[in-house]
Amino acid sequence: MKKTDNLKRVIVDFKKLTPEILKLLVEKYPDGYDEDHIIEFRNAKNELIEAVEVTTEDTKYLVKVSTKLVKTMENYDEDDYEDFEDDDAEAVQDPESEPSEEQDHDDF
Repeated sequence: MKKTDNLKRVIVDFKKLTPEILKLLVEKYPDGYDEDHIIEFRNAKNELIEAVEVTTEDTKYLVKVSTKLVKTMENYDEDDYEDFEDDDAEAVQDPESEPSEEQDHDDF
């Protein structure tokens, strides 16, 4: 059995992206990701999800791909997050948001 078989698996939406996961993505895909890096799977609602994978010592993260993710990775600067904890999902801001825009909401 491979070491990666025992990892906790976590699906991460852009709204839940933390500085730690963003940094892992930028380190793994310094020139951005392409179609070869995208994993497709169906979630519990049978919706097709496209994600890119990053792994820590104990967790495999599947980060949902989106235009927001691409823009955030392209504009990544570690200094932007120095005042935040690594696991602060509020730290990574929507690159397209403006105060007057409505925020996306997940359907649960």
